[in-house]
Amino acid sequence: MAIPELHGLYAITPDQADGARLLTEVGAALAGGCRIVQYRDKISAMPEKLRRARALRKLTCEHGARLIINDDLALCRLIDADGVHCGRDDTPLRLARAILGPGKILGASCYADAHLAELALQAGADYVAFGAVYPSPTKPLAPLAAVDLFQQAKMNLGASTCAIGGITLANAPPLIAAGADLLAVISDLFGAPDITARAAAYQSLFQELPA
Repeated sequence: MAIPELHGLYAITPDQADGARLLTEVGAALAGGCRIVQYRDKISAMPEKLRRARALRKLTCEHGARLIINDDLALCRLIDADGVHCGRDDTPLRLARAILGPGKILGASCYADAHLAELALQAGADYVAFGAVYPSPTKPLAPLAAVDLFQQAKMNLGASTCAIGGITLANAPPLIAAGADLLAVISDLFGAPDITARAAAYQSLFQELPA
């Protein structure tokens, strides 16, 4: 079931050795109007992940924002996060939906494949992500997804869609115009000299162009 409120900048946390700095950076993005954050952490041990996730949960709640956990259903349940995002090699979507229940958000990576998006929605996903839409420093070998996938997903599937991969302020408008509901950004957001201003600039794109 699609969730209409999933809209705007989708901040994906970078791998950050300094937990305090991570919280400061996410707080800056939230101050700029970001209302959905995904906690993605490929470097921390589980005790540190739990500490960070709890702190991020508190922070997002203070800003009225949602917190999604990258492929960790146990962590999601431990901190009562708003949902989970799963990739092709992660927890099967039907199992994830059964564990989460109907009240949580389930996102699915569909890469450059509209058929995967159809299957994901049938399995209970709330939004489908296509990407990399542009060459990405995070996943440089990812096949590029065509921009018209967003329009197809809207027209044929009625899906909430997320664009990810190499997104910048300069190249984001065509994605929104094509129907992307969410822009998932790591480097161009958290690498900005003023994260709050950058987040606000992304949010303003959704006011300037039809979603």
